Amino acid sequence: MAAGMYLEHYLDSIENLPFELQRNFNLMRDLDQRTEDLKGQIDSLAKDYTSNARTLSSEQKLTILRQIQQSYSKSKEFGDDKVQLAMQTYEMVDKHIRRLDTDLARFEADLKEKQIESTDYDSTSSKGKKSESRGLKEKKVAKTRSKVKSSDEDGSPKSAQKKVKLLQPGEFTAPAANFGNVHPSDVLDMPVDPNEPTYCLCHQVSYGEMIGCDNTDCSIEWFHFACVGLTTKPRGKWYCPRCSQDRKRK
Repeated sequence: MAAGMYLEHYLDSIENLPFELQRNFNLMRDLDQRTEDLKGQIDSLAKDYTSNARTLSSEQKLTILRQIQQSYSKSKEFGDDKVQLAMQTYEMVDKHIRRLDTDLARFEADLKEKQIESTDYDSTSSKGKKSESRGLKEKKVAKTRSKVKSSDEDGSPKSAQKKVKLLQPGEFTAPAANFGNVHPSDVLDMPVDPNEPTYCLCHQVSYGEMIGCDNTDCSIEWFHFACVGLTTKPRGKWYCPRCSQDRKRK
């Protein structure tokens, strides 16, 4: 429920509150006035009784005392009614305060739920973009492997000079004898397709044994064994020099 709806419903619920409070206050004021009038009557009766006690008969004295007692009883009733009105007024206001607290709690819960949903959506969107970027890189690698394999089958001179071997993470094997000592400088004289992607710290095309960085956010991702000082595939996860430095900083 939107904040406007909470506010609108609450304002509708307290629309008649001022009139109800005004009515109760007027009733209490009227009870106060009646009580004051009774107190005046009691004072007058008490004064007459004390002034004329010697001249009044027993029956007259009882009559005055009964009148005083009735006035006191009536005054007590007015006081009780006033207390009931005060309690009713308090409950009336307290009811609206409790409703306001409840609406505020619900509104805060709705806000937190929306923030959680927004955070989850942003996180999912970010992961989706990273996965998409990673997928595009893997597609480029797969396309390059397909081109190289096709060129090897054709047996063209160009393919003989540019034979490469790209491996996905988890597929690394021992380096082949004819590629074990390949160095980035050895490929500088190779004819390079301008559309072929480049990798590694040397920014050269793929060749020989290569290893993938296990950091999913790595900007380079693939590296030549010789460029990172490897001769065999390391055990466990492997991180490139740049990612290793970033992990140490964290």
